Parts: sequence; C-alpha cells; structure tokens
Amino acid sequence: MRGLLTGFAGVALAIAVSGAALADEGADLDKGKKVFARCQACHTLDEGGANRIGPNLHGIFGRKAAALEGFSYSKAMAAKGAEGLVWNEETLTQYLHKPAAMVPGTAMAFPGLRKDDEIANLIAYLKVETGAQ
Repeated sequence: MRGLLTGFAGVALAIAVSGAALADEGADLDKGKKVFARCQACHTLDEGGANRIGPNLHGIFGRKAAALEGFSYSKAMAAKGAEGLVWNEETLTQYLHKPAAMVPGTAMAFPGLRKDDEIANLIAYLKVETGAQ
C-alpha cells in the first residue's frame, strides 16, 4: 500500500510540474485549442490520423519539414526539408507568424497569426495533442 501511495504522489508531482511549466510560459491550452479550430479544416492531430489539405501534425515536434510519409508537399516545403528545417517551438513560431515569409511558395494559404500569445497558446496545445509532452 505504501508503494502505491508513493507512486500516486510521484504522478501528482509530475502533473503539477508539467502544468506549472506551461503556466510559467504563459500558455493557455484552452485558448490554444480555440486557435487550432482555424487549423482543423486542413490538419488532424491524432496518431495515425488522416492527412487533409495539410498533413497530419502528430509527431511534428522534432520532425524534419516535408518528411511525413504519404503526404504530397509543395516544392517549396520539400526544399526547406532538404535544407534541414526541423519543426520545434522556434521554427513553428516563425512559421505560424507568417508562413509565406518563412517558406516562399508554400501551398499553405493561411496568412499567419499576428499575436504572439495566440502562437504560444497554439504551440503549447500542439505539444500536448501531438505527443510531444
């Protein structure tokens, strides 16, 4: 019984620490989910989820650009992947701010997000929903 309680305490601590890390960054997962509503017509998040107009985003953190099997990327995005672009918080922040500026010729019609807090909230949400955390 004591081991079980110790295990529960460890899980509770891990949850509190991960929640605190997100709070320290000022990220709001609920707001991130609302921002993602603009993306869900083109992207899915579930592991093994379907590609739509855009690729499934599960596992995007740490993945090279244009590397998801089964999706036909634009030549511009494929070139960025060949150059070594890897998706992480920094590169996604830049891309989500203005996709066409980072990847000229991208097929993604989305113009970008203007507000830094929307991008931070979206990235925090994506991290949780795509298996990065």
